[in-house]
Amino acid sequence: MSDGGAARPEDGGAPDGDHGTVGPAGPLTSADRLPGFAVVVPAYNEERGIERCVRTIDEALGRLPNRTALIVVDDGSLDRTGRILADLRTTISRLIVVAHDGNRGYGGALRTGARQAAAMSFDYVLFMDSDLTNDPRHVSDFARTMAGGYDLIKGSRYITGGAVIGVPRRRRILSVAGNRVARTLYGLPVRDCTNGFRALRTSLFQRMDLQENGFAIIMEELYHAQRLAGTVCEIPCALSTRANGLRPSSFRYRPRVFWDYLKYPIRSVLHRARRRAMGG
Repeated sequence: MSDGGAARPEDGGAPDGDHGTVGPAGPLTSADRLPGFAVVVPAYNEERGIERCVRTIDEALGRLPNRTALIVVDDGSLDRTGRILADLRTTISRLIVVAHDGNRGYGGALRTGARQAAAMSFDYVLFMDSDLTNDPRHVSDFARTMAGGYDLIKGSRYITGGAVIGVPRRRRILSVAGNRVARTLYGLPVRDCTNGFRALRTSLFQRMDLQENGFAIIMEELYHAQRLAGTVCEIPCALSTRANGLRPSSFRYRPRVFWDYLKYPIRSVLHRARRRAMGG
């Protein structure tokens, strides 16, 4: 789950070096070196929308020549989500369902999904939300960029081609401001730090000592990526609001949320300061 986003802020040139902005490349073919990847979707009480989510993502994956899977983590749902997923599993071969006995949170569900992807020897994990606020048409853009060998690929609302649809003005302003602060503190050329639509090498994700169970795992990943990831890039993506009729998002802008998100960029600054003091 991302923070809600902002609408098309100013664009700039790609940073130098191995980190930067990458636009969609040409079509994938079976002759290319195609990494296998698993889309990981956490789901909690999503009975109203989980079937549409699964079918839409499965359709997007079916257009690609990559080896793929759709891993849905039922994070202790109390409604019919698990039953619907079980029914879908009988007809959708690439769907893998992993169920938690209780709710472990967004971060806990991602870790479970990534472990499953690692067990199935997938090169990448691509995290998406179950409400389809992350547009599945961008899955092919991620697949093309994976072929370039990047360690971390962030979907970005804040570069040319990125957009946000239907997000309230207050949330857009908070998102823009928060991402500018986070980008400055991290020292990474990532304009959309808080977006949850991203892909990582599965081996990289497994190396990260991730502890967050909530949405702040998105920022915790960047803290570890600063040390562990050799190459980071962004690709444009669109973010929309949840469709009417779905369970309301559990994400809220509260003082604790701001701290949970900003503590990792702050730690990043302190870590770099300690290294400089030690001559590292």
